Parts: sequence; C-alpha cells; structure tokens
Amino acid sequence: MTGYRYVKAPVIIHKSLINRTVSFGRKNRRIAKGLFFSGLLLMLSVAWPILSYEIFTAPDMTGEEFLLPVPVSGQEQDFIEKSSSEENDDLTYPQNWFPTAVPKTKRETKITHYTLSIPKFKIENATVEIDGKSLGKSLIQYPGTALPGEIGASVIFGHSILPQFFNPKNYMSIFSLIPTMQLGDEIIIKFDGITYTYRVIDKIEVKPDNISVLEQPYDNEYLRLITCTPPGTYLRRGVVTATLVD
Repeated sequence: MTGYRYVKAPVIIHKSLINRTVSFGRKNRRIAKGLFFSGLLLMLSVAWPILSYEIFTAPDMTGEEFLLPVPVSGQEQDFIEKSSSEENDDLTYPQNWFPTAVPKTKRETKITHYTLSIPKFKIENATVEIDGKSLGKSLIQYPGTALPGEIGASVIFGHSILPQFFNPKNYMSIFSLIPTMQLGDEIIIKFDGITYTYRVIDKIEVKPDNISVLEQPYDNEYLRLITCTPPGTYLRRGVVTATLVD
C-alpha cells in the first residue's frame, strides 16, 4: 500500500494585504494622536482663561476692602447667616450671589426695566430688570439700591462664563469681560427717557460673604457692575464701580 505524505502548504501573504495593515495601523495612530491633542487643547482652553485672569487681571482688582465715601448711620445692609440646607447653588438667581445678604425693601417705581450699554464690549441696550429673578433673561438691579441718576449706587448683576464664549447679546455670557474694564471706560444707562453716562473709577474683587459692595454711599451717583470671578467659576465676585459724569 502506497503511503501518502501530507505537506502543509506555505501561507502566502500578499504584499497588498501587508500594506493595508500597515496603513490601517498608521491611521489609528494618527487618530489617537489627534484625539490626544484635541483633549489637551480643550483642557488648555478652559484652564488658560482662569490662569491668565489670576496672573494679569486679578492683581488690578484692588483688594477686598470696599470703603464707602460717606457711610450713613442706619443705612447698613442687614444680613443673616444661612444654614447650608437653605443655600441654593443656582447662580442664575441673584439672591444666591451673596448668600448672607438680606435685600432691602423693593423700590417704589412704576419703571420695571431700563437699558445698559458698554461701547467697549459692543453691549448695546441690554435690558436691566429692577428686582428681577433670573440672570438668564436679563441683567438685574439688586433690590433696594438707588435708581439711575439718584444719590447712591445702582447695583447691577450680570452672568459670566469663559471669556472665549462671550456674546454681548447672550445674558448668560454678557458680563464675561467686565473684570477687564479699565479706569475711564464708559457705561451708558437709559432710564425713563434720560441717558446717563458713567465712567469707571475703581474695580475690586470680594468673596461672596463680603456684602459691603451692596451698601449705599450718599455723596454721589454711582453704578456698580457685579459678576462672578475668575471667569467660568463662582469663587469670588468682581465689582466695577463707575461714577456719573453726564
């Protein structure tokens, strides 16, 4: 009986298959590198505005002590300590910006809205609601503070996010560049048919428990713009003060 011998045939790998495998591996490596650098750029885009603020802008904020030019006895802002169970972390509601402050009685006025413009940032006729509730819909004048043109300080809150997403027509980002304002910058208020021009005279940064920025001076007409700092966070409050010039 004749024996048969089986020989395993050699595996033949076509060069084209090798080329496709190598090409596929290179493509995957390029995709992985692209995803890595995209993630790195995304992290830097979030971290850099905060870091640059701390390096370049925060030093210009003159500290946490806010001195009233002429403090008036009996006009100090009342405050209470809230328990943690009563606090609300939603910063679109202005009452949560200074948790220890108790707003004064609302002003008696038939006017409920007026407008604010900042030419430097192309903010034009942004709506300010007196004693408003939601910063997602408008700027808000803090309850009990002076109306524009009156002796005292009109205190206006505005929301902010990372400055690269600043949009002068979006109330969630409208005050993102406020901390970069410089002395002499103009702010224009239109209230009850009258136009008021203010110029920046000071800017500071305070912690949320420092409610002195809500108090009323009685030597001149002032305007205070308040937003959260550093940009994209809620750690502190940036306060820009302007005085009426026209």
